[in-house]
Amino acid sequence: MSDNPATIMLVDDHPLLRKGLKQLISMEDDLAVIAECSNGADALVQAAELDPDLIILDLNMQGMDGIETLKRMRDQGVTSRIVMLTVSDADEDIVAAITHGADGYLLKDMDPELLMEQIIRAIDGKMVLSEAITEVLATALRRPSAPTSSKLDTLTNREREILELIAKGMSNKLIARELDISDGTVKVHVKHLLKKLGLRSRVEAAVWMVNHEQHTDKS
Repeated sequence: MSDNPATIMLVDDHPLLRKGLKQLISMEDDLAVIAECSNGADALVQAAELDPDLIILDLNMQGMDGIETLKRMRDQGVTSRIVMLTVSDADEDIVAAITHGADGYLLKDMDPELLMEQIIRAIDGKMVLSEAITEVLATALRRPSAPTSSKLDTLTNREREILELIAKGMSNKLIARELDISDGTVKVHVKHLLKKLGLRSRVEAAVWMVNHEQHTDKS
């Protein structure tokens, strides 16, 4: 295993699926599963305590479902990348996941090799989704409200710098390297800038910034 592997938390109420996913991930030296949760309530506690790089979250769980878990995580300031892994390809579930701050939406019937490719892409700061739902997800992403310069003015120079790098698809680790600061410092800045802009996830922040730049170019 790498000296500094990317950390992953699994949230699914099926023990067999968690076990299989953990075994699959363990084959990658640069990835490490640091927590497993079988319900949303435990996941909220673990996400806040461990601050993993990636949370893989089931949609249909007993008790608190995946969407509600996702919403509460973002409400409590969790900035981990969160990818839904589910059997549901229903439009309303996809849109709800993106609206509440998911960084990706993958279906459980994916080929294991392709699933691992997508997990690695998610770790690297990319938006990940199963091919079957690309169109629905793209439509959902067009929804952020029109950017206003006044919101951007509330950011510090460092936060603005980090937002621009997020818009380029860079992960926290790459941003930390680029700016010569720690991963933890980047996460704090991301949390603050999302709150100031009224956004729930890095994906929304990236789309917001791109929209702002396009709007500025047209002005």
